[in-house]
Amino acid sequence: MKTSVSIKSALVAGVAATVVMTAFTFMAPLMGFEMNIPKMLAGTMGAPIIVGWMAHFMVGLIMAVLYATIFLSAIKKDANFKNGALFGLLPWLLAQLMVMPMMSIMGGGSYTSGLFSGSLMVAMASMVGHLIYGAVLGLLYKPQSN
Repeated sequence: MKTSVSIKSALVAGVAATVVMTAFTFMAPLMGFEMNIPKMLAGTMGAPIIVGWMAHFMVGLIMAVLYATIFLSAIKKDANFKNGALFGLLPWLLAQLMVMPMMSIMGGGSYTSGLFSGSLMVAMASMVGHLIYGAVLGLLYKPQSN
């Protein structure tokens, strides 16, 4: 049976995956640090926290659509837990090598001080969060049947 991309399914899976990832990040204080993504985004933008929440979910939705439209066809596989988790490593790497250093620079720091979240422990916790995001995305995304 031939399948095609379902943007609706990608968006639904993206919201769910972002919610689960966010719930994981709120456990970071139990590990001894803060990982409040919406707060961090809002602070970097100098915007209210609601803008940080909107940006966080917007990124989660964009990543879900990229998973459904580009990643799955590039690896020539169906959506599942494993390739979803594999996909989660891509936005994690992007965040660690580009986004976090950029946010560091915007806050008056340097590229290297933001590299890998400025902390191996935070970077590894972020990796786990992104693996969870991708795994949930891969589990929930269902392409359309033709």
